[in-house]
Amino acid sequence: MRTLWQNCHVATMAQGNYSTIEQAAIVSNAGLIEWIGAQADVPSVEAERVVDLGGAWVTPGLIDCHTHAVFGGNRSGEFEQRLQGVSYAEIAANGGGIASTVRATRAASEDALLASARQRVQALLRDGVTTLEIKSGYGLDLVNERKMLRVARRLGEELPVTVRATCLAAHALPPEYAGRADAYIDLVCEQMLPALASEGLIDAVDAFCEHLAFSPAQVERVFIKARELGLPVKLHAEQLSSLHGSSLAARYQALSADHLEFMTEDDAIAMAKAGTVAVLLPGAFYFLRETQLPPLDALRRHGVKIALSSDLNPGTSPVLSLRLMLNMGCTLLRMTPEEALAGVTVHAATALGLGASHGTLEVGKVADFVAWQIDRPADLAYWLGGDLPKRVVRLGHEISH
Repeated sequence: MRTLWQNCHVATMAQGNYSTIEQAAIVSNAGLIEWIGAQADVPSVEAERVVDLGGAWVTPGLIDCHTHAVFGGNRSGEFEQRLQGVSYAEIAANGGGIASTVRATRAASEDALLASARQRVQALLRDGVTTLEIKSGYGLDLVNERKMLRVARRLGEELPVTVRATCLAAHALPPEYAGRADAYIDLVCEQMLPALASEGLIDAVDAFCEHLAFSPAQVERVFIKARELGLPVKLHAEQLSSLHGSSLAARYQALSADHLEFMTEDDAIAMAKAGTVAVLLPGAFYFLRETQLPPLDALRRHGVKIALSSDLNPGTSPVLSLRLMLNMGCTLLRMTPEEALAGVTVHAATALGLGASHGTLEVGKVADFVAWQIDRPADLAYWLGGDLPKRVVRLGHEISH
């Protein structure tokens, strides 16, 4: 159905900035943007439907490019314990931490994981999200990683959202491989990745490069296998220490390197040359009470594209609002509202390998957009929480939540 969406202002985000069109209109057809520009210049096409957007500000649909939305259990009890003075090490020694999420995820059925993840994803969708990534990484064996990735695929089929599924089997060492990290990486590379890729369950491969997870050498083995399978890579890097994982990611033309609090100037230079996106995760920074800020000035200086994301997960970032991350990106990480909005649209799309089709409002791209009843685009980063009045359009069709 060809639809004319008129009486609006548009922040196209086409140049990585607002790139506004005042008094604008959009023509969508067959799920794509057929025309966009000033309303006075609308071509004489036969629109089957005309929609008055009431002077709204239209942005691309928001993109949450780093989530762990599928998991079993709940770690709010650990949150309470930490606030009462129990250390993370003590919690982990008593079977808490990621190990507790792995146990709960393994114990949950696929349908149970789907039901709990659906609630979390729907919260993001109510915030204007039309595309998101979901990582595995709480199964840590073939059966349960497959289960998580199947849930991610089902969410994309059953909800009005585009889902990219990322295999994060190299997330942590499962208990049955304690003290045998290289053997576990053997399993990931020789069995898990080939099997899951052959089943069409993976769009990208991720790993956690950190002292408490996997070394750069072990991560590189995962990257080499991903390359053999024709899959792009991403990396959790420099969150807690500097291992130059982001430079390693750049050497493998990674879509993104994420967290990055401890990255160096050389890492930023490498990422810029490779076109690897820096994904900043203010929810985890806030929740963990971190004090080491990502080097925003270095990223800007070298022209690294900067995305923002929720990092929705049960242990370190139980975030259900991507729009709240816009504010945190500004207040905690010192981004501008314009940078923050680019971080959840155009640059987030690039971080998922979707830059050619998503993230900006341009002719030929998907007709995913949100019409917000706000005074200016900066309002999206200004308001803390709440449900801003809006109309969400995905593939040219208005959807309700």
